[in-house]
Amino acid sequence: MSIPTAPRYVVVTPVRDEEEYLHLTVDSILQQKIRPVEYVIVNDGSKDRTGEIIDTYAKQYSWIRAVHRSDRGFRKPGGGIIEAFYAGFHVLEFQDWDFMCKLDGDISFAPTYFEEIFERFRSNPKLGIAGGGLFHMDGAVKITETCPLFHVRGGVKVYRRPCWDAIGGLFVGPGSDAIDEVKGNMLGWSSRSFFELEMHHHRFTGATYGHFGGAVKDGRADYVCGYHPVFMAAKCVARLTRKPYVVGSLAQFYGYASSYWKGVQQVDDPALIRYLRSQQIARLMNRPTIWR
Repeated sequence: MSIPTAPRYVVVTPVRDEEEYLHLTVDSILQQKIRPVEYVIVNDGSKDRTGEIIDTYAKQYSWIRAVHRSDRGFRKPGGGIIEAFYAGFHVLEFQDWDFMCKLDGDISFAPTYFEEIFERFRSNPKLGIAGGGLFHMDGAVKITETCPLFHVRGGVKVYRRPCWDAIGGLFVGPGSDAIDEVKGNMLGWSSRSFFELEMHHHRFTGATYGHFGGAVKDGRADYVCGYHPVFMAAKCVARLTRKPYVVGSLAQFYGYASSYWKGVQQVDDPALIRYLRSQQIARLMNRPTIWR
């Protein structure tokens, strides 16, 4: 797919109770050298001023649209944000887009961000999913939120249109931000985080659920994705070297094992699970994989 000089792209931001940071994200979009054709912001039942903030921007800019959902009364890990995303995606008026970005509402970034990410797509025709690298501040200390190079954080993903169509969109449930890129790689696309394109994450990954709750959530997502039990065990052992020590590993294992005991439904894609597990076993055997 050839990329035009100024790619036509759309952005969807699902948010819930983000009055503190949402303006930073929207202002970052407004300051882009290449602006989106359409920007939909979904208020997912917020109880604070998030809805008012969205409406203010929508009244000022014709290409920004507001979608308001009623409060479901609770946070729905994994599935809730994807449902909110689709509430925005399905009302997009501009359908002839080249790229689509799913963007969280607690992130700020440089005015050249989209210009630079599109340059990465232009230089690699098989790049299907990409995004910048997240960092957050702990006082005066800048902390990079590390992840495998092929993994793009769910809140900053940019999809090339043919890749999006090939993977059939997003799985609605835990693990959606891994399932999409694994399926893309299975189908011949590549995915990558470009850590040199820094994005400030004002509410760091896992902050909503705390360290223990976040690890449990991650373990549950790993089960839904179809992680191989041996690989999961190795992942929990490797997790022992990161804070919170031991507790984080136990929480992650609990999230995975309890999902098995409870009969949580895994992604309904046997071919994807086989591919993922083959990649995981290859990684354990130090063979070439999507990790490198």
